[in-house]
Amino acid sequence: MCGRIALFTEPERIARIFDAGLAEGAFDEWRPSWNVGPTGRVLAVGEDDRGRVLDHYRWGLVPSWAKDPSAITSTFNARAETVATKPMFRTAFSRRRVLVPVDAFYEWRAGAPKQPFAFTRADGDLVVLAGLREGWRGEDGTELRTATVVTCAAGPDMPIHDRQPVVLESGSWDRWLDPAVTDRDELQSMLGPTAPGTLIRHPVSRRIGNVRNDDPELIEEIDLPG
Repeated sequence: MCGRIALFTEPERIARIFDAGLAEGAFDEWRPSWNVGPTGRVLAVGEDDRGRVLDHYRWGLVPSWAKDPSAITSTFNARAETVATKPMFRTAFSRRRVLVPVDAFYEWRAGAPKQPFAFTRADGDLVVLAGLREGWRGEDGTELRTATVVTCAAGPDMPIHDRQPVVLESGSWDRWLDPAVTDRDELQSMLGPTAPGTLIRHPVSRRIGNVRNDDPELIEEIDLPG
């Protein structure tokens, strides 16, 4: 699974990496975060008639047909195995795929007590996750832009959990974003674990478990008891 991320790289730099424009007015009040959880704000790069655009989204996908967004829960992740067929995600999978850049994501190792780890790229680049986006409009005109992160079975870089987010390499970004790409087999072929050595990890403070804690110390490596 993927339920906590760090995002502190400035949007302008992220947009340059993806050769994307910035959504107008979307980042007037942007601030970095080292502890974004579900329903928090994530950034995502999408492609539509405006071209390639970096925008912000509420983390937790709400499909356009939902009558009550508050009734839609636990949609911050979409399983790669069922994303093409599950009603909650299949339309977004076929038409509205996005790239979700993060500086790091966190995962917990089971045990007593559970121990969180931060995962980053070994090469120091942003971790780019496969995602989906949706737009929702209420009868009163209320609008929501929401997104989810696709997960898959864990690979060698994720020894502490049985799931991991799908990390996309730069060579697959264009195809993932292209709304003209509709072949299910091609798309799902991108949704596998990282090649060994892509990600590195280190233990972090259990303070990360509370989203009210949000400071740079959260991502720093700690020493584990011997």
